Amino acid sequence: MKTLVSPVAAIAVLLGATGAMAAPVTYQFDPDHSQAVFEYTHMGFSTSTGIINGLTGTLVLDAENPAASTVEATIPLSGLHSVAAGLDEHLFTADFFNTDKATAVATFKSTKVEPNGDKEAKVTGDLVLNGVTKEVVLEVDLNQIAAHPMTGKEAAGFNAATEIKRSDFNLGKFAPAVEDEVEINISVEAVKAE
Repeated sequence: MKTLVSPVAAIAVLLGATGAMAAPVTYQFDPDHSQAVFEYTHMGFSTSTGIINGLTGTLVLDAENPAASTVEATIPLSGLHSVAAGLDEHLFTADFFNTDKATAVATFKSTKVEPNGDKEAKVTGDLVLNGVTKEVVLEVDLNQIAAHPMTGKEAAGFNAATEIKRSDFNLGKFAPAVEDEVEINISVEAVKAE
């Protein structure tokens, strides 16, 4: 989940800032268009994928000081769908999450934003998953900040990628046969808060 950062000048132009200090702008995730896709290898034979729909969160973009931008996200595990319905059920047994899928969530909160080029940033933050907190680093790409063509409201879109180890979050059952490393790709649309 994660903060997108563009150079100060670019964001200032996109947000219509004048010579005066531009206030940070807050965006709310659109859960209907925000998701995380995960991928891992299965016993060396295949690559399995899954998706978690319905991400919610808040992104604060600071045009004057992009490194001060922040993001907080909630990932509802009720939105998790893997390659098979049976696996979806198994993931919430004692072998893995050992909880009710309907109420399980993961969260991410940024702790550092490092702008890197025109529309890229490295965002470090705390991921809380399965009751465990670990620092993760997201490689973030800003897609665009513009008026949304359907609503006319200002929106921001970004993609982010990271990799975690299941075992770091007490989810390492069957590793290494089922790959411990999981690649995660996140896509978010966020609308300017009113």
